[in-house]
Amino acid sequence: MSAQATGLQERISSGKTILLAEIHPPPGVDPAPLRAAAKLYAGKIHAVGVSDNRDRVAMSALAAASLLKAEGLEPILHVTTRDRNRIALVSEALGAQALGIRNLLCTSGTHQTLGRYRAARNVYDVDAVQLLQTYANLASDCGLLGESGLEGAGPFCLGAVASPDAGPPDLQLMRLAKKMRAGAKFLVTQPVFDPESFEAWWETVARRGMNGQVAILAGIRPLSDADLAPAPSGLRQSPGIPDALAARVASLGDPGARRAASVEIALETIRRLSKLPGIRGFCISADGDHEAVLRIIEESGLSGD
Repeated sequence: MSAQATGLQERISSGKTILLAEIHPPPGVDPAPLRAAAKLYAGKIHAVGVSDNRDRVAMSALAAASLLKAEGLEPILHVTTRDRNRIALVSEALGAQALGIRNLLCTSGTHQTLGRYRAARNVYDVDAVQLLQTYANLASDCGLLGESGLEGAGPFCLGAVASPDAGPPDLQLMRLAKKMRAGAKFLVTQPVFDPESFEAWWETVARRGMNGQVAILAGIRPLSDADLAPAPSGLRQSPGIPDALAARVASLGDPGARRAASVEIALETIRRLSKLPGIRGFCISADGDHEAVLRIIEESGLSGD
């Protein structure tokens, strides 16, 4: 078993600010976009999350993570329980370790009926908490598969997702505590569009001492035109976006102006949340708009140092 900590784990232990970006694998087989993105982010972030078929069918997250690692980035492999049973989930972790990838973010994934592949069947053999428990103890106790343990497996640097806007709040905080007890070393929140609401959530998290037990990073994503488009039901595609914020961007007729305003809002959010005691950093994504992410990193003063 390799006991050497990953770069991300060392950064967590250092107490310093953590900066992540997130990349969605391309919807095809060409690795060129990943290699180009890796060059853009080199030296600017501490690690990069690699999403797992979040809202479309794409190159496997494990293959994409391996390609990014070969280009010098430290990947965080997202592993979604929606699409795999427990056998495949354990196999994924073993394969990741064999490729030198030991940062794993465990998530249940967005339900397929909320996306374009509604006819697909989900799996949900286990949830994110059970997956965290399994990965944390894979070498000594693989009871999920009826095994005593898998020699040489791990250790992994495990992460999970936090949802400040989801309800009911007490239930969400309970699940957050379970993820921490199960082995999560870092938590990445869903994108923050309402800083005031996030601050109220953070106050509760801090009062319970959760922010001192794991590294909690706020998700940051500039608004896109898709966020502003009405869903079939008449609701926006992305919940948690205040009406005033949506109106501020939607009122701009020029796409370039809307993009610039969305980036500025993301910067305002980072500046405000950076003042919260105990916040450990940020995870920035922009649905493939790497230029926007890099601008946010540069103008916010965040860096991978």
